[in-house]
Parts: sequence; C-alpha cells; structure tokens
Amino acid sequence: MFALRHLCLQGRLRMHFPPAVAATATTITTTKHMSAVPARVLVEMHTHAKSCYGRHKSLLLQERMTTWTLNQRTTTTLSATDSNEQKKPPTKSPLQELVAAARPYAQLMRIDRPIGTYLLFWPCGWSIALSANAGCWPDFAMLGLFATGALIMRGAGCTINDLWDKDIDAKVERTRSRPLAAGKITQFDAIVFLSAQLSLGLLVLVQLNWQSILLGASSLGLVITYPLMKRVTYWPQLVLGMCFNWGALLGWCATQGSVNLDACLPLYLSGVCWTIVYDTIYAHQDKLDDMQIGVKSTALRFGENTKMWLSGFTAAMLTGLSAAGYACDQTLPYYAAVSIVGAHLAQQIYSLNIDNPSDCAKKFFSNQQVGLILFLGIVLGTLLKSDDPKQQRKSLSTPASTAAYVPLPQTKPDVIS
Repeated sequence: MFALRHLCLQGRLRMHFPPAVAATATTITTTKHMSAVPARVLVEMHTHAKSCYGRHKSLLLQERMTTWTLNQRTTTTLSATDSNEQKKPPTKSPLQELVAAARPYAQLMRIDRPIGTYLLFWPCGWSIALSANAGCWPDFAMLGLFATGALIMRGAGCTINDLWDKDIDAKVERTRSRPLAAGKITQFDAIVFLSAQLSLGLLVLVQLNWQSILLGASSLGLVITYPLMKRVTYWPQLVLGMCFNWGALLGWCATQGSVNLDACLPLYLSGVCWTIVYDTIYAHQDKLDDMQIGVKSTALRFGENTKMWLSGFTAAMLTGLSAAGYACDQTLPYYAAVSIVGAHLAQQIYSLNIDNPSDCAKKFFSNQQVGLILFLGIVLGTLLKSDDPKQQRKSLSTPASTAAYVPLPQTKPDVIS
C-alpha cells in the first residue's frame, strides 16, 4: 500500500512541482529497498508533499487571477478609448462647415427644386423672344439677366411665403420639414437673408432701362401679398399668376423701352391662365390638410369639377397665345408650338387624378416642358418671319391722298433781243 502511494506521489511531484523540488523529494524517498525506509518517514513525506502541492496550486491560482485582472483592465481601457474615439465627432473642414451652415438657406429658397424658377422665367423668355426683330435671334444677354433675376426673386418669394406661413407649414405633412417650420433657422435670420435676396434682385433690376425699373418695382406688392391671399379668397392662384407672369410685360419693356399692349397683354393673360392650371393641380396635393387648417385654394373651389375648369382656362390660354402671335406677325412654327402646348395640357387634364398626390406632382413638374416648347416655337417663328406682312398692313392702314400734285412742265422764257 505504501509502495503504491509512493509511486503516485512521485508522479504528482514530477507533474505539478518545479524540477528542483521534485528531484529533492525523489532523492529522499527513493531507496534501493523499500523496507529500509520506515513507514513514519513515508507518512511525513507524504503529508509534507501534499502541503507543498496545495501551496503551489494556490500560488498558481493567484498568479492566474492577477494575469486575468491585468488583461481585464487593459481590455476595459482599450474599449473605453475606442468608445471615446467613436463618440467623438469627425473633424470637418472649413468648406464642409460652410456647406452645412448654408444648407438651410438653400432649402429656404428652394434651390433643390428649380421648377419654380423655370415657371417664373418662361414668361420673360417668351416676351423677349417675341420682341426680337424679324429674322433675328433673341437677346441672349437679356435672357441671361432675366434668368438670374428669376432665380433670385423666386427664392425671395419662397422666403416671404415661409415667413407668412411658418405656423401653417408646421401642420402640413409636405411642408413641415421646411427650415422655418422645422426650426432650423430663426425668423430673424430669414428676414436678414430676405434683405440680401432683395438687394441682389435690385442689383439685377438696375441693369435695365428706367421704364423697366419702375415696372419691375411695381410687382413687389404682388410678391409680398400673395401668401396672404390663401387666407381670404379661394383664388390665390389668380394672384400668383399675376405675379409669376409679370415678366411677360417686363421682358418686352426691357428690350424695346415700352410695352406693346397688343402683344404683351394677351401674352400676360395667357400666362395667368396657365398658372391657374398648373398651380391648381399642385394645390390638390394638400387639399386635405388645407381643409383642416382653413386655407383656401382653387383646388377646393373647383372640387370635383376641376377638369372642367382647367379645360376652360386652357382654352383661354391658347386663345391669348394666338392673339399675341397675330399681333407679332408670327409664322407657322409658332402656331405649331401653340398646338403642341394645347395637346400637352389636354393630356395632363385628361389623365389627371386629383386624389393622387404623386400624380398631381408629376403633372405639375411636366409644365416646364410647356414653357420650353412655346419658347422654341417663338424663336423659330421669329427667325422665319419677314417684315413684308407688317409693311403690307401699314400700307393698307395708310389713307389715300385726296389731292394729287401734278407737276407743270418748265418752259424756258423767251429771250427778247
């Protein structure tokens, strides 16, 4: 029994103790004959080895615990460092900070939605192109100036609209993300920004003749009061049309120094009818919110009879365009363009679903094509136009002379010699 325990003890010593301790214990306990070692000595050696084994195992456990604690502290420190690095916002360059600061103001002037700028510019472009001389291109410098003015003044109009409608926009699903309604900028900041926009618009306006400066400045009242019309009348789109198509008068005045009412008045009224058509379609997107808030529009006024009303305004628009073309002695390309515009608007009205906001938005955006088609027709018609019809009309309108002058033959006086 003691011999068996002795062999097990030697195996444990070699397995669990350092080589020096195991060698010493083995030397003491190993003898040539087992009977030479008293049993008491073997028992004491066994007890001593057992206690050494326990102490060594405790040291190993303590060493492992210390190592684990150090590893945990290191891991926690690294994790905290990584977390702090992740929480720390990335550094932005000055250009990125400038873009982030300017983004709400760009949204305020709808720079991301250029459709309004196009719709404001096209009446100006029509008038400038109609005023060009027969066989000539329109004044491209004037077109560029009016395009710049349309961009600036459309943005100013949006700022004025949002200042008036800040509380209303917050209640409408489509407009509650606008900068003023969402609180991205303050009302004071918007007023300062509006002052800058109007200053730039004035800078563009003073490039024109003094008649155009007076005519352009007179439209500012419509720009300011339009957002209030939806609170008092079901015809705010009529006021918007009067404002948006002022360029039909201003463009001709800028190139000719005066307004030819025979051509400009039908063109202006046609633009007003066109605005009522496309903005009524646009207003159908918000009609449910408008009814809850108490805001008025032609979409609510026309109701289920919208298509009939829009068809009537389209017919009036085409009549006015034909009258303007006749006053300017336009040629076949112009009238072809008017026909295409009529077909385009007829297709819009026929396929319109006034209860589908996405379809209303699609139809509204397609009206930029209407403006472009008519502009190209005016340019081509003017290039093919000659002065002969105008001269014939003037000759027919000139009254015939009642008295005729018959020259008498001159005779030489007789010379008396």
